[in-house]
Amino acid sequence: MNRKEELSQNLELVRSKIATVADHEVTLIAVTKTFPVSDAQILHELGVRDFGENRDSEGAEKSAMVEGVWHFQGQIQSNKLKSITSWASVIHSLDDPRHFEIIERVAPHALQIFLQVSLDGAHHRGGAGLEDLYSLAAVVEKSKTHTLAGLMSVPPVEMDPNQGFAQLAVIHNEFMKLFPGATSLSAGMSGDYETAISHGATHVRVGSSILGSR
Repeated sequence: MNRKEELSQNLELVRSKIATVADHEVTLIAVTKTFPVSDAQILHELGVRDFGENRDSEGAEKSAMVEGVWHFQGQIQSNKLKSITSWASVIHSLDDPRHFEIIERVAPHALQIFLQVSLDGAHHRGGAGLEDLYSLAAVVEKSKTHTLAGLMSVPPVEMDPNQGFAQLAVIHNEFMKLFPGATSLSAGMSGDYETAISHGATHVRVGSSILGSR
């Protein structure tokens, strides 16, 4: 089996699993981190248009060669934002208003912004606590350029995914009472995307189930 056949088979399996569990529209983001640009090119040939990267350097390189909507989902570093916003159309991991101030200054085009939520308060892993979430959302929503898309979270490894995504769904439903336009929910990766979708995820970030183990 050649690489295109392998990726095609994996992609169809993921798409069929999404179709089985979803009762709403779901955006499948193929996470190509650590894989060569040739894999992203094959996935584009197979109809994938949403690609995810955790590292600025990889995203910049691959997005220059493969058309599509490129999503940045790694932890944000201030000094990388000028570059990140030059190639990404969607940022999934905003958790600090200071980073948004930089985005407002340096981004060359409009961005869709997800706010990353911490489900356990361990902020070193990334994510705003509930006490900071609403003030951050208010800052983003005031922007004349960028759009508050919704929330993103990665449940802690020790947390049961079903419990984590159920908790996130409650947070998101409450959040939409004040920010009704922020309807998107970015949650779920290769090991748990079906569970995330069952709790309302609209965007899933899938790498190894499509591309194989790293």
